[in-house]
Order: sequence, then structure tokens, then C-alpha cells
Amino acid sequence: MPRVKLDAVDMKILTTLQDEGRITNVDLAERVGITAPPCLRRVRALEEAGFIRGYHADLDQESLGFGITVFALVSLRSQADADLQAFEKHVADWPLVRECFMLNGEIDFILKIVARDLAEFQRFLTSQLTSSANVESVKTSLTIRSSKRVPGVPLPLPQK
Repeated sequence: MPRVKLDAVDMKILTTLQDEGRITNVDLAERVGITAPPCLRRVRALEEAGFIRGYHADLDQESLGFGITVFALVSLRSQADADLQAFEKHVADWPLVRECFMLNGEIDFILKIVARDLAEFQRFLTSQLTSSANVESVKTSLTIRSSKRVPGVPLPLPQK
């Protein structure tokens, strides 16, 4: 049974892994002040309990040819739960949509979309997003630059 209550060592593990996902277990154990075997057990318990959802490489989208990022504010005709879930399921199948959040207020969803260029984004917008069932309106904003991008959550700094 996975542990649910996080102690100071667990928080140090989470903070370190969030910042350096490729750190070895030996280095992680040394950094948090325990030996390698219990460190590995704790990491596995944190994974099983759902605190750690996965490990990912932080790819540079521009180097890979995705030169634009657009945020789309989507309003639906119906906000019935089945319609909201149907839209979310539809969005899950669109590779250009990298993030999707349901919002409270006038706008139902905000989507983060990456594309190689404006033409690719426009094709996606007109052939997939705006033509989707239940979509009432879409307002888009093309990003100029990103001044902050920090994945994860603001965990407290580990005590030394």
C-alpha cells in the first residue's frame, strides 16, 4: 500500500526530481540524505501513489520546427457534462493541442496549440477546431514570446 502522507524526505525527493528528472538514484539519495535502497523504495511509492505521473524530456519546440504557439479560447453551445466530456475527448485526438483547461466563466476551455507555421495553425483552426460539434466560438491569440516557463508546482525548497 503506497504511503500518502509526505514527509520532509519525500518533499526533497519530489523537489529534486521535478528539477532534475534524469538524476540517478544514487545521486538523488545522496542529495536527500538517505541511502540508495530506501530512496528507490520511496520514489516507487511516490509513483504508485500518483505524486509522480511520469518523466519527460523538455523539448525545444522551435528547434523541432514548431515556430508558433497560439492560445485559443473556446466557447461551447452546451455546457452539459456529456458535451463538455465529448469536447475533451475530441481535443485529446489533436496532436497540435498540447494543453487543455476547462475554465469557469464566459469561456469554457483554453487550449495551448503549437504549429510549424501560421498556415498549419489556420488549417487546424478551420478544418478541426471551429468546425467541431458544439463549438460556438473560438478566439485566438498568437504568442510573441515566452518570458517564463516552469513546469510542475512550486514545492518548498528542501531544508539543508
